[in-house]
Amino acid sequence: MKNIDTIDAVQEMLSAEGYVCDRALGVVVFLSLTLGRPLFLEGEAGVGKTEIAKALAAGLGRRLIRLQCYEGLDASSAVYEWNFPAQMVAIRAAEAGGGADRRALTQELFSDDYLIERPLLQALRPDENGAPVLLIDELDRTDAPFEAFLLEALSDFQVTIPELGTIRAPEPPIVILTSNRTREVHDALKRRCLYHWVDYPDVEREMAILAARAPEAAEALSREVVAFVQQLRTEDLFKKPGVAETIDWAKCLLALDVTTLSPEVIADTLGAVLKYQDDIAKLQGSEAARILEQARASLVPA
Repeated sequence: MKNIDTIDAVQEMLSAEGYVCDRALGVVVFLSLTLGRPLFLEGEAGVGKTEIAKALAAGLGRRLIRLQCYEGLDASSAVYEWNFPAQMVAIRAAEAGGGADRRALTQELFSDDYLIERPLLQALRPDENGAPVLLIDELDRTDAPFEAFLLEALSDFQVTIPELGTIRAPEPPIVILTSNRTREVHDALKRRCLYHWVDYPDVEREMAILAARAPEAAEALSREVVAFVQQLRTEDLFKKPGVAETIDWAKCLLALDVTTLSPEVIADTLGAVLKYQDDIAKLQGSEAARILEQARASLVPA
């Protein structure tokens, strides 16, 4: 592992990968790496939880393994599956050849040659670059039984495959779990992890993020974009825009050669920053002009 023996080193490493990390997040990432504890990140969608894992893997030179959670995800889908089509071909070939040894055939069929490794099993395998970063993304989309399975898997960093036995990680992976908090994750799982709430950034940090992710944007335009989005987050919206939307919007404005915001430009590009029609409808007419005026009033001269 690279020399990350201080919190400042963690922040510098993430910054080098384009992720602007505040002190509080730098502390919890440092502790997670130092103590070997999973890191549980909660926050609204689009605030950069997934990007932390990506930047961490790139900064450490480790492989990133992502388990995207969804409703109905079970242990077998997350750990391993057998390649049934290939097994059936092998069975038919053995039958056609005649005189197949049933015991030997069974051992062959349930060997690594026919094993399809899913993210959790991949993360337990040795890697020449060191233990990978395992991202368990949007855990709140799963259900209680899968949480219970994860509780055991993250405690011992091992899984059991009935046909092959127990597989234990020679070096525990660096585990990042994220949740958009659409439901509460069980306390028992949270207790196994270090916890951090990833909030919307303040103006200064969002400006720094935009400078890192859209450096071609002029500072004056970036200030207007950030001020407008910050003001939008105070409005009564179904889904407030995240940092990802700020970056997308700035890039859209650059593609249109926009140098300053106007109500007309905002109306044309709202689909980059708001994702629900009801929210977009609220900004029609004079509302966009009102928010833009408030945003400009909040700007501090550079």
